[in-house]
Amino acid sequence: MTLSLPHRITHVLLDLDGTLTDSAPGIIASLRAGFADAGFAVPSDGVLRTFVGPPLGASLARIGLSDADAAATIAAYRRDFEVRGMFDNSVFDGVAEALAELREAGLTLLVATAKPEHYARRIVEHFGLDGYLTGGLDGVHGAGDYAGEVQGKEVVVERALAHAVALGADAGEVVMVGDREHDVHAAAHHGVPTVGVTWGYAAPGELEAAGVAAIASTPRELRKLLTS
Repeated sequence: MTLSLPHRITHVLLDLDGTLTDSAPGIIASLRAGFADAGFAVPSDGVLRTFVGPPLGASLARIGLSDADAAATIAAYRRDFEVRGMFDNSVFDGVAEALAELREAGLTLLVATAKPEHYARRIVEHFGLDGYLTGGLDGVHGAGDYAGEVQGKEVVVERALAHAVALGADAGEVVMVGDREHDVHAAAHHGVPTVGVTWGYAAPGELEAAGVAAIASTPRELRKLLTS
């Protein structure tokens, strides 16, 4: 079922990887190191790119790793990511300007990411994105160390939505912004429509098939969709 955008949008839940930042270079490099260090064959870069965004445990299960092998790969990946991959990353062109305009228009902005929350907060702070979020780093919602990998992004969206409501949102005036199908499904699970962005990592047609309410091909288009 495709949800429609509300007539009035007051609060926005923003995905991180592929929506605010181009994190694929660092994540893919650290995934290569993680698979190798854990003793497993390294998938192609095309396969590894599909891992950017969704909970990592779900992606590893999708390619057939057991829970134990996935845990070993995740641990090895994180060792490399903390040292090298985390900041091999950049904010997409136009995103900071769009966030500033959304704040100026009176929208409340929060982050909802499947990335572990302690990583997400470090990345948001490193790139100065916390200045656009309501409550600064308190506006960053991510997965627990491992729970988010198992439970999926629905749990993160639930917490971010509760925060938005605590800040005065009517649940019917909240929108998710993301670049992958799991963003759309997680938001829809809580009755929240999603604006899909095309500058991220979705395969062709992925967002439409998932049921996005609208598509933005540039940060400026996103700003117009959320404030029109």
